[in-house]
Amino acid sequence: MFDQDKWEEIWQTIMKHKLRTFLTAFGVFWGIFMLVLLLGAGKGLYNGTMQNFQIAKNAVFIWGEQTSIPYEGFQPGRSINMTMDDFRLLQALKELKTVSPRIRISSRFGGGQISMEYDNKEVSYALMGDYPQYVEIQPLWVREGRWINKLDIDKRRKVAVLGRRVKADLFQDRAAIGEYIAINDIPFKVVGIFDSRSTGEESRDDVQVVHIPLTTAQKTFNRGENIGWFGCIPNEGTSGTEAEEIMASVFRERFKISPEDREALGSFNVEQEFKEMQGLFSGIAAFSWLVAIGTILAGMIGVGNIMLIIVKERTKEIGIRKSIGAKPWSIISMIVQESLVISGVSGYFGLVVGVLLVEGISYGMKEFGLESEFFANPEIDFQAAFSAIVVLLISGVIAGLIPGIKAANVDPVIALRDE
Repeated sequence: MFDQDKWEEIWQTIMKHKLRTFLTAFGVFWGIFMLVLLLGAGKGLYNGTMQNFQIAKNAVFIWGEQTSIPYEGFQPGRSINMTMDDFRLLQALKELKTVSPRIRISSRFGGGQISMEYDNKEVSYALMGDYPQYVEIQPLWVREGRWINKLDIDKRRKVAVLGRRVKADLFQDRAAIGEYIAINDIPFKVVGIFDSRSTGEESRDDVQVVHIPLTTAQKTFNRGENIGWFGCIPNEGTSGTEAEEIMASVFRERFKISPEDREALGSFNVEQEFKEMQGLFSGIAAFSWLVAIGTILAGMIGVGNIMLIIVKERTKEIGIRKSIGAKPWSIISMIVQESLVISGVSGYFGLVVGVLLVEGISYGMKEFGLESEFFANPEIDFQAAFSAIVVLLISGVIAGLIPGIKAANVDPVIALRDE
């Protein structure tokens, strides 16, 4: 039930000591403000890092290296060369949802890039042989035309999907779809132009690549049925680590690799790296909460001290209230309400100012192109704001409860003698 007299009394008490109330409230304001700012900065770091993590979060890559341990009559130093038979072997595994074989075509001199030519303009870029399902592992933004499809694979079509940078270097402002480029003097029809969903250096690397059907790459560049490596996504219910172990076990048996040989197979588990990054950002968030809560508690200690001073100043008034029948809870609630007013209003303003500042920084970074590959789109989610309010309210109650209990225990006779 709303008690107007009580709220007027609280207001008069606050206005009677404006400077004291302001300085006390500022501590609470600063604590909430710092919490919002730190959480927003942490989210900006998270968003900046994750925008470059444009790959399936549970993807696993595996490839062959050289054996280092003799096993079942085989000498160390054997090269583990994977082929299309291994592709079919992995496809049969129920634990795997997606399997995409890949191959990188090197130049005839062993370099990492291939010569490409159009209309007497020559450039050199990376050339990858891929399957259609590769975009399930690393989503690419096909801006024009299309991606590699099953017919391209089955018929070994000489088609190519160019990265944005390759297209710009070869064609400038001219249309590329339907045109033919020469890759090592072999004509390929351009069927698509793609862009990266990442930013920064990783984005620049992504768009400096040309993708062709893997079967075409094998036939055209005399690679037989060789595979460079596999990208895989586990089925639901299978973790990346489990999928990695299953594939390694299959290849150890197939190629007669010693269980102790850790050099014969190479692998990269995206899920594991993603979890490590998640753990890092959880630690940053926890540190932000620790610092901010420490600041809030310091502010609340100030509020508690002020409430104790108020109780001391109003000892006689409290004695009169008790002598005419005021119950202990009414005394406690009066002090707690005053504490909540000071902490609640100041905390609310800290929350509002913090959110406005974070949103302003986010808007400015987008408007002026200041986002980087490590920091982008700082923001405060609803859960964080709600948590800050809960912390604020609990702290406000605690800050007023102890002085309130002290006030409720005042002896009316002694209180009436207080000067």
